[in-house]
This record gives sequence, structure tokens and C-alpha cells, in this order.
Amino acid sequence: MVSPQSHFLPERTESSLMKIVPSSVVCPRCKSRKLYRFGKDTMGFQKYLCQDCQRQFAPDNPSTKPNFATRNYPVCPRCGRASFLHHDYTYYSNYRCGDKKCYHSFYVPKNISVAPPSSALDPEVFSMKRMRHPLHIVLAVLNYYFIANATMRKTSLLLSAVHNVYVSHVTISKWIKRFAPVFQAISEQLQKQINLADSDEWHFDETYVKINGKHYYLWLAIDAETRFVLDFHLSPYRDSNSAHTLMKSCNDKFGAPRSAVVSDRYYAYAQPARLYFGNSNHIRVEDFHDVISNNLIEAFNGQFKAWYNPKRAFGSFDSANRLIATFIYQFNFLRPHSALNNLTPAQVAGLNSSKRCRDNWFLIA
Repeated sequence: MVSPQSHFLPERTESSLMKIVPSSVVCPRCKSRKLYRFGKDTMGFQKYLCQDCQRQFAPDNPSTKPNFATRNYPVCPRCGRASFLHHDYTYYSNYRCGDKKCYHSFYVPKNISVAPPSSALDPEVFSMKRMRHPLHIVLAVLNYYFIANATMRKTSLLLSAVHNVYVSHVTISKWIKRFAPVFQAISEQLQKQINLADSDEWHFDETYVKINGKHYYLWLAIDAETRFVLDFHLSPYRDSNSAHTLMKSCNDKFGAPRSAVVSDRYYAYAQPARLYFGNSNHIRVEDFHDVISNNLIEAFNGQFKAWYNPKRAFGSFDSANRLIATFIYQFNFLRPHSALNNLTPAQVAGLNSSKRCRDNWFLIA
């Protein structure tokens, strides 16, 4: 039975209910002002209910109020609503839209410096002081060791047979390690003349090497058109941090390819490719019968293993890092490739490297 006094009570419409909510109160999830009073929380503070996202909150509660002030999450790039933190990783954060109709997932990189790759050798002051042999003998040793795939003992025998110069394999090892920072300095200067703006695809892969009896992983990146090795990173781990290090370094040095980034199905490449090459497609090769394969970098791995296998293993991390850096320098700048019309990858990428230019490269260092 309806009370007679109910006819005299004003009807509480939706607009009148919203008027009793203070104008300073907004939904912490979607920033909406369409709110209802929704009783009290366990501590007696006023609760509100959002009409749009159904979020319940008590803004006056001191245990929750600091969270609203300190959370500075980005808005959803698709609908412009507020977001919440879904997953937090080392180099990026994964957010989701607070609107359940949108629920868009997006990634935001953190302002954290990524560790440099192992290819960034420490600069050293080079001098020919105390070297008993001229520079052309040292360069001949390097050609025998890196291009002819000879071991250090075989290099010593070749030097004795061809040049009538007697040098022990221990001295040859010291020469190779001593000249590695020199080639690194030359490579950094020459890379400024490399133009990879028209590159369509970059290929990424990893292979293993042995250092002092333990497995290490060599992460590599190569350009599909020029066969130029973009960078490498030697790491004891096969994880996403190593993939971040390599891809961030390639992005800082050469930008991004126009079309795609190609890798295998290993999960570690997924997020770095999305962060550093967001405008390029990430193609994950699933089968050898795919139209786009990872054979280019696998072919480089074959050439690297043909040079590495006679050595059997490396003695230390520093030694392995310097030898690999010098091998890649020889591959990029000195070794002609039959698939490139007997040009070096650097020449195909736009570097003017005539015989006279190569002779003057040591003046750069």
C-alpha cells in the first residue's frame, strides 16, 4: 500500500543522484564523473560506484588515497580512457585499458638504460712500439687467421713458408688481441658512411660457442640486402635481456628496416622487436617452407662455424669477444663475397673502399 505522503516526496532522478556527488570526485579507472553513492566501506568512508566501468572506490580512505595520487598510468591509445598495469618487466610495462569494452593491451618502454653489447670494446691507445715486425706482416697474419680459417699454429707455419718470417703462435695470439680495439675504432668510423635506409629486412639469430668449457650464446643481426653484420652480442644467457641489448644497439646505430624484422620462433625476440622496431613487421619463421626464411643469417653462422670449429673453443670471454669482433670486421669490410659480385658488404652498403682507402684505414685509428 502506497503511503499518502509519498506523493509529496520529490522523485530522485539520475541527475539528482549525481548532484549529491562532489564535483572533485572522479573514477580513478576511467576518469568518468557518472557516479553513485554506494554505501560505506569497512572503515566507514563513503564509497562510490562508476556507471561506466562499475568500479567501486572510496577516495577519502587514507589507505587508498595515496595510490590514486602516485599512479601516473598512461591513457589508452585506442579510446583515451584510463589504464591499469597488467605486467611489469625490466625494460617495459604492459598496460590494459580499464574500459572492459575496449580492454586494449599496449606496451610502454621504461626510461632504463639497456646494457651495451659486448661488441663495444673499451678504447685503447694503439702503438707499434716494441713490435719487431712491420705492419704488413701483421696484416698478413690476420688474413691467414680470419680469411683462410687457419689456426694460430698453421698461421705460424704459413708465415714461415711464404714470408720466411718466424713467429710463434703465442705472439700471433697477442697480435690478434692487440689489434681488435684498432679494428673496432676503424669500424665505428666507417659505419658512419654506411647507408641502410633502403634496407627491407633485418635478420636476427643466435648460435652457441664454447668458452673455457662452458656454453655461451652469440647473438647476431645481419642486413638481408647487403649481408652487412649490424652488430653482435656475446652472453652466457639465452634470454630476453640479451635480445633487448642487441636490438637496442642496432636501432641506435642504424635505425630500423623499412619492411620487416625476421627471427625464429624464440619468444625472446617478440617484445624487443615490438619496442625498438614498432613500425616494422616482425616475421617469425615457423618452417623451412615459409616464403621468408632465416637462411641468410644461418649461412653467416655456417661461415662463422667454419672459422670457429678448427679453434675448438675460446680460452676466455675477453679473448672470444675480441676474436669475434675482428672476424666480423674482416667479414664486413675486407672479405669479398661472390653473392655480392665480389664486393664487400660495406661496399654494397655505400662505402667507398678502394685498395688505397683500405690502406689508409689505419690512419683513422
